[in-house]
Amino acid sequence: MEIRLLTSKDAKTYWTLRLEALKNHSEAFLSSYEESVQRENPVEQTARNFTAKGNYTFGAFAKGELIGMVTLLQEERIKVRHKANIFAMYVTPSKRGIGAGKALLTAAINKARDLSEVEQINLNVTASNHSAKQLYANLGFKQFGLEKKALKINEKYYDDAYMVLHLKKEK
Repeated sequence: MEIRLLTSKDAKTYWTLRLEALKNHSEAFLSSYEESVQRENPVEQTARNFTAKGNYTFGAFAKGELIGMVTLLQEERIKVRHKANIFAMYVTPSKRGIGAGKALLTAAINKARDLSEVEQINLNVTASNHSAKQLYANLGFKQFGLEKKALKINEKYYDDAYMVLHLKKEK
C-alpha cells in the first residue's frame, strides 16, 4: 500500500471515491451525495483544493487504485492557526481492515507535526461509528464533546463526537 499527497492529476479519481463515500455513508459527512452530484465542475474544484495553502489531502493506493483518503486542513485565521482539522476520512469497504485508515491518519498527523504552527488536530465523527472512534483513540485522539442531533437525514438524527489530538505538551 502506498500513501501520498494527492495532486491535481488525482482529482477525478478522488471525486469518484468521494461520491462513493457520500452515497454509502451519508451519516458520516456534512456534504450530501445529492448536493455533490449537482456541483458545477467538481473535479476542477477538487484539483484547486489540492493546491490550496494549508490543504493536504492524502490518498491510500493499493495496486495503483485509490482506496482511501483523508484531508488535513490548517486553520487560516491568526487566532486559530494553531489548529488543523481532519475531514473527509474514508476507506472503501472492500479494503477496510488492511491498515489504510491508520496509515492515512498517521500521514496526516505527521504532516501536522511538520507544520510549526499546528499544535492540535480536531475532528468530528459520527458517535455511533465505533470502529472509526476506536481508530482515532488508538492514535491518541481524545473525545471532548458530543453534539446531539448533529445531522438529520431522512428524519433520522445522528450525534457527532468531537475529538482532539494535542501535538505539543501544554505549557
